[in-house]
Amino acid sequence: MTSATTYPQLTGEYTLDAAHSRIGFVARHAMVTKVRGSFNDFTGTATIDGDAPEKSSAQVTIQAHSIDTRNADRDGHLKSNDFLSMDEYPTITFTTTEIKQAGETSFEVTGDLTIKDVTRSVTIPFEFEGSAKDPFGNDRIGFEGSTTISRKDYGITWNAALETGGVLVSDKVTLEFEISAIKNA
Repeated sequence: MTSATTYPQLTGEYTLDAAHSRIGFVARHAMVTKVRGSFNDFTGTATIDGDAPEKSSAQVTIQAHSIDTRNADRDGHLKSNDFLSMDEYPTITFTTTEIKQAGETSFEVTGDLTIKDVTRSVTIPFEFEGSAKDPFGNDRIGFEGSTTISRKDYGITWNAALETGGVLVSDKVTLEFEISAIKNA
């Protein structure tokens, strides 16, 4: 792990490395288990100011069609108008509005999350996992974070009642971010 004293060395422009990153989610299913999934097609950039982390920024664009829960029928339903309406709203975006250093290696990243043309402010606690030079000479940084959102806040209200009480899909969805980014030359 890199200490806070080396953050100035991290200053620069970065591109998210989708091949070594994961943007995922977890939702309760039938009140008894969790379904995990991810988005496999996304891009992102970050500007890191190691001397003043609050001046840093990031943006991510996710292609909604890339949703993957390892079940084609469920993925098709999630892409439909019941959930993501991906034909009408092909992208999900996140753009930072504020970054605060919360601890030596932790940050509170606040930004505008837009799903289905609805934008809400969300704060994601991120942990800086470190920096390294990879075997190809690239300077890499890593961050991990997660936050829970209400899908109803984004107009995603479809559900089905269960005979035993409760609903098929939880309103609360945990978003998970495992980010590796490469410093631009």
